[in-house]
Amino acid sequence: MKKQIALICFIVVLSFTNKLFAQETSGDKKESPLYDYYEKQLNNTDTIPSFKDQENKLKITGTIYYNDGITPAKDVILYIYQPSEEGHFKTNKENGKKYVEHRGWVKTDEDGRYTFYTFIPGAPYVPLTYPRTLGMKQILPVIKEPGKPEYDFDAFIFDDDPAISSRCRKKLDRIGYKGILKLEKQGNMYVATKDIVLKTGSAMIIASL
Repeated sequence: MKKQIALICFIVVLSFTNKLFAQETSGDKKESPLYDYYEKQLNNTDTIPSFKDQENKLKITGTIYYNDGITPAKDVILYIYQPSEEGHFKTNKENGKKYVEHRGWVKTDEDGRYTFYTFIPGAPYVPLTYPRTLGMKQILPVIKEPGKPEYDFDAFIFDDDPAISSRCRKKLDRIGYKGILKLEKQGNMYVATKDIVLKTGSAMIIASL
């Protein structure tokens, strides 16, 4: 059981992002899925494909700050990708390149603000577990600061997810993990506020709810 908990906490949260992101790239930075957008169409709000058809609609909104934690960061690109509501990564192919269907981009405005309209994903199966075990629900983010290479940061996971045990939470606290989303129901959708403070080569995530 202890080994299984460790797998859920570390394989799912720490390794899964790199695994999926690597599958979408071919080693060339310019072929990273983060760059699969039209620059002129980017703004501080985006809607994930099939959002309107989803049962558990989710709005993620917040402000991205420079590393002083005070100054809003303008023109930062935030890219997210995620599983379907069934927990599977649906993929499409275009011009010989495979990509995750449920994905989106935002570019912060002068106030550092961003908003995604998406949905709560399903839980994927944890690899290397028997019997098969469901892991954490995750939304996987990548950030691109102006003039700097893109990088992954803490996957967004959900505070009310039963897969996050108290033991797992302690492990995540010890490694400084700050990617937990706390949801609030507003009308027909859930809302989570997630502010980001940029740091050199990484990003620190601050939950505002």
